[in-house]
Amino acid sequence: MQRFQVKIALLALMLSTASVCLAVGPGATVSGVVRDADGVAQMGALVQVLAGNSALVGTAFTDLHGRYLITRLVPGKYQVRATAVLFVPTTRGDLHLRPGAQAIVNLTLNTIFDATTWLPAERRKADEPGDDWKWTLRSAVNRPILRMAADDGNVMSISSSSTESSTPSSRIRAAVSSGDGGFANGGVHNIVTLDRVLDDGSGMVVRADIGTGLGPWMGSPSMNIASGFERRRGFAGSSRLVASYQSHPEMLGAENASGLQTFQLASAEKMQIGDAADVEVGGILYVVHTAGYALASRPFLKVTTHPSEDWTIGYRMATSRDLQSYAGLNTVQQETPVAVTSQNRMRTESGLHQEFAIGRKLGPGLIQLAYYLDSLNQVMVEGGGSLSASDIAQADESPAGGVLADQTTGSFRLLNSGYKTQGMNLMLSEPITTNMWVALEYSTGAALTAKDDDEVLTLQDMPTELKPLMSQTATLAVKGRILRSGTRVRAAYRWQPMRMVTAVNPYGAFSDQAYLSCYLRQAIKFGNLLPPGLEATVDVTNLLSQGYRPFLSADGKTLFLAQSPRALQAGLAFTF
Repeated sequence: MQRFQVKIALLALMLSTASVCLAVGPGATVSGVVRDADGVAQMGALVQVLAGNSALVGTAFTDLHGRYLITRLVPGKYQVRATAVLFVPTTRGDLHLRPGAQAIVNLTLNTIFDATTWLPAERRKADEPGDDWKWTLRSAVNRPILRMAADDGNVMSISSSSTESSTPSSRIRAAVSSGDGGFANGGVHNIVTLDRVLDDGSGMVVRADIGTGLGPWMGSPSMNIASGFERRRGFAGSSRLVASYQSHPEMLGAENASGLQTFQLASAEKMQIGDAADVEVGGILYVVHTAGYALASRPFLKVTTHPSEDWTIGYRMATSRDLQSYAGLNTVQQETPVAVTSQNRMRTESGLHQEFAIGRKLGPGLIQLAYYLDSLNQVMVEGGGSLSASDIAQADESPAGGVLADQTTGSFRLLNSGYKTQGMNLMLSEPITTNMWVALEYSTGAALTAKDDDEVLTLQDMPTELKPLMSQTATLAVKGRILRSGTRVRAAYRWQPMRMVTAVNPYGAFSDQAYLSCYLRQAIKFGNLLPPGLEATVDVTNLLSQGYRPFLSADGKTLFLAQSPRALQAGLAFTF
């Protein structure tokens, strides 16, 4: 009898337990993938599920492919957090789980020293070109929360993308711009760009730019065709390869040789050596044809170590101002290489920049102090005004000279003898809003200047009168997006003594932004009358025309040299 009563009691207990389980419902599941800002899966990241009162209810570590799985979660409201070494923790909140739900939460980790601060290591045209076109592989991260649920509510997906629709495998952008965009970039330009992600996750970009001159010179159109390819590699790294061809019939060089043709092949590769260091290596090889042929190779190397979570120590070597790191190939649009004829020899700008830097993270901001050494063999000086044939002939007779003129914009590049210098660079960056950053930079070093400001110079005097002089420069810059209007802006005021005709610290982040310069990009919306994807862009360099050093041409005309002559270009772009 007692055994029978015990069995009855056990049966009642089992039924009550089953009823409680049925009342609670089946457990929910959360899974997903953890990646960095470049889309690389992160192995060993810690993923935690927290309840509304911040109580820990589940943990997991990501596998080799960055995947994680947390099961047996009681229905309710949660938040998911991911952490890893040298990454800023990221959290996705407002996650409502129903009984038996299978939620997919993909998380993106930003690095402490790169993504959470804005400390540009490249010049503006490499970091943010006129068409501001980036690789498609970078567009698949940082997405707002997107939910998709089946009719029974059991499957939910939460992802991180800049729009609430999935990123297409290919995009096309058509743009037209006009104005005086500076040397080799004047007139009206029609640009078409194709960006595509291949089946294996690699990225490919093709860009074509056809330009038509305005003003007194109306010759054949210019052409700039480029293609780039990016592929993921081991050690959390990737590689890029960009090939481009340019033809500029508006150029005028020695012996009245018209036209400039260039072919460039640029490559870069980056890798991570555990959590201790990041390595970037690459270079550019180009061939230039004007009155003759010039061949040059310009490699670079960049190493950054992380002794702790708040400190970085780095070294970089560059031989070209246009390509100094992996980020220099964020766009396939490359600068036009220049070669001039001097005493029947083709010459190009050349030099060696070495920099040792130490940085410390200060909350969301960053401070960096660098010491650099420059050994410049040949220096290109920019200028403006209409050069005559005798002016070009005089410059070509100099052993250290040579000039190439752009007949569309009335600008030119003058080759001058180089110099050696060293200096310091101090930069601070800090957010002023969630989408806007401010940076301060101070540099010391030498730049080319005329001996006497009151002396009247001629083009023939340049090789002997332009000498290096120690000086300093200061820059105030802002970059980001205005929330309400959606305007993307990058503006800077870079001061240095106006008698200088080249930049102090020419390999610095803001070296091509003389005085007041800005870049604006604004989406155009007018109800349903205009299609989505229409944008307007404005790119301005040296708006106030400061730092001009006048001199006389052979026929008595007034020309000028400047660190960066004024350039203004505006256009429209449509992405579909």
